Amino acid sequence: MTAIYLIRHGQASFGKADYDQLSDKGMEQSRLLGKSWRAMSKPDKIYSGDLIRHGQTLEHFLMGYQGEGASVTLHSGFNEFDHVDLLSCYDPKWKDFTQMTDLIGKRPDANKIFQQEFACALDRWIGGEKDQDYKETWEQFKKRCVSALHDVIKQEITARKSSNNTLKSMKIDDSINHYANTICIFTSGGTISAIIQYILGLTDEKTLVVSQQTRNTSVTKILSSGSHLSLDYLNNYSHLTSAGSHWITFR
Repeated sequence: MTAIYLIRHGQASFGKADYDQLSDKGMEQSRLLGKSWRAMSKPDKIYSGDLIRHGQTLEHFLMGYQGEGASVTLHSGFNEFDHVDLLSCYDPKWKDFTQMTDLIGKRPDANKIFQQEFACALDRWIGGEKDQDYKETWEQFKKRCVSALHDVIKQEITARKSSNNTLKSMKIDDSINHYANTICIFTSGGTISAIIQYILGLTDEKTLVVSQQTRNTSVTKILSSGSHLSLDYLNNYSHLTSAGSHWITFR
């Protein structure tokens, strides 16, 4: 049995010139998660999407963890969907994303306005009637996320078979593990939701609800036994709750 932890990135920099950067709060959220991980099983393997916010979350997680680091494999399959593309296809004014976020950011209800716009953009994308407009359709995105997870599992199954064969040929006690029992994957909320949809058979509408409730640096644990997958827990952010409610953010 392998435990796979899907870790959402820390708070990014909404309203800034480059969204794909952790905010100061996002960095500290990641360190808080690392500190809390000292009481958990050491990661045997670490995978990460290759977005900047994924790498920064991992970097600050390791600062907080202060333990022996596992090898890190970048995997673009765990990247988030292109939110700028979604917004631009919904309304051309969003093609200048920096200007739009700057304008909206000056308003007291900035977050509410953005969420309304983003919700409409998501509905258009998921609806599937305008698939030709997008760089990556909703169906393609979901397939990519699930394929990335199966890629990790396939690698682990291959490693286990190779390890077992080696142990048998050398007559070594097979209780010695030469493969991963604990895998951490640093990724994004949309990716996590797509994987949960696959495991639980959720509708697109319920998948959106999961995505909208996923907190920054929250942890979702799935269990893999061969090709069988099950959900152990979803959206755990107790490391933030214990540090104070002001650390809990959605985006």
